Amino acid sequence: MNNDSATNENSSKKDITREVKVAVIGAGTAGQNAFRQANKDIKNTVIINEGYWTTTCVTVGCMPSKLLIAAAERAHEAKYSEEFGIHSDVTINGKQVMARVQAERSHFESFLEKQVDSWPDDKKIAGRAHINKDGLIEVNDELIKADKIIVATGSKPFIPEGWADKLGDTLLTSDTVFELSDLPDSIAVIGAGAVGLELAHAFSRLGVAITLFNRNDGVAGLKDKKINAKAIDCLSTDLDMKLGSKITEIDSEVDDNKQLVASIKYTDKDGNEGHWQGDYVLVATGRSNNIKQLGVENLGVELDEKNRPKDLDTHTGQIGDLQVYIVGDANVHQPFLHVASDEGYSAGSIACDNKSDAYIRPSSPLLSIIFTAPQILSVGMSIPEIEESPELEYVIGKASFDNQGRSRIMGVNCGLLHIYGCKKTDKVLGASMVGPDAEYIGHILATAITNRITVKQLLDAPFYHPTILEGLRTALRDVQHQMDIPYQALDTHKDNS
Repeated sequence: MNNDSATNENSSKKDITREVKVAVIGAGTAGQNAFRQANKDIKNTVIINEGYWTTTCVTVGCMPSKLLIAAAERAHEAKYSEEFGIHSDVTINGKQVMARVQAERSHFESFLEKQVDSWPDDKKIAGRAHINKDGLIEVNDELIKADKIIVATGSKPFIPEGWADKLGDTLLTSDTVFELSDLPDSIAVIGAGAVGLELAHAFSRLGVAITLFNRNDGVAGLKDKKINAKAIDCLSTDLDMKLGSKITEIDSEVDDNKQLVASIKYTDKDGNEGHWQGDYVLVATGRSNNIKQLGVENLGVELDEKNRPKDLDTHTGQIGDLQVYIVGDANVHQPFLHVASDEGYSAGSIACDNKSDAYIRPSSPLLSIIFTAPQILSVGMSIPEIEESPELEYVIGKASFDNQGRSRIMGVNCGLLHIYGCKKTDKVLGASMVGPDAEYIGHILATAITNRITVKQLLDAPFYHPTILEGLRTALRDVQHQMDIPYQALDTHKDNS
């Protein structure tokens, strides 16, 4: 080592304000779980966070959206129960709706805040972290050396370039929509993924005039064409959908009443030009991770063109052989709370060499549930994924919910379930559904896929009558019928003693 190198090294060491075994960057679901686990085994830890110390789910995601959906369900049932002989005049108090969303959100946030408050102050740093070329973490006036780093910086709504400037105060995202003090008269929702569909459907049922734009003919990312068509059919009673449309111009302007409004010019799928004008544009075109500004490349982490980390171990979050773990929305693997929670828990344990407590998830089926009415489900392999695997010979078991007993009794009879079964193994490969109680059917099928339960074993389980879950049995029976394997009830109660 030459003298200059020695001087630089001594200078770096001199500038370091603290050294830790584990540094967690980001205090969302993944970060909080990672820090909590790491702190159990190693006391020399630190967690760094910019912004609120709660989570995306609680503050701007799952919980406030479900609060809005709950209000929408009450409103819909109150307004549309004539077929049951129940008539009523319904008034929706928009301010009260939003006040409850915000109050209940604060209630959920309080639990997380209480947990964070219990952590030692010297282990919490509020500020933006940046990893410099020496691999040290710069935050505020500190320079931190960490043996292992867990990155859990989450994600933010993606806004197309220039839209924020053009829309100004008429722009909403999932990060800002729950701050509304009242229900507006009209909203254009851009994007028919999970976030766009849920919010569009909820606001529509609460009396807001909704126009939903999507650049392709699909909703909810559905890959099964017949399920997609059925979903559009079921949702179109509540939503004005401009599917397959192309937005040509977006702006804000002052209308004839001297009010600032949003303006959208578009071309529909048939080539016709249209113009929408209203109170707000809710941009729900996906989320992007917050990793680019962090400087992880200075740790040897490589990102692809979409800022996704390469060499990611999806079981642990570790990047190659580096002592770097990227978890939660930051790794763009599966952007779900339960996945972020598990990844953070595991990374916090593994970083402390506590592999016995680490819950390293096996390759699990992707389970996606969208809480519209009816709900939309995707689990396991999709049709394109199955067809790309020539060794998989499959059948599709079908069940309609249009005339299914319990669904019709409850007046929620619009839906279709497809189950993809493997003829060679008698196992469930995946499923897609739009219909009532999809959230419960999805969990049953995900459990079957994860635990390699056969269709015959599923059919041997009880299906109580009358329940919506009997529709699951109908689809499973259809799978079994096409398997060329005669169904025989498993003798699970045989006394082997």
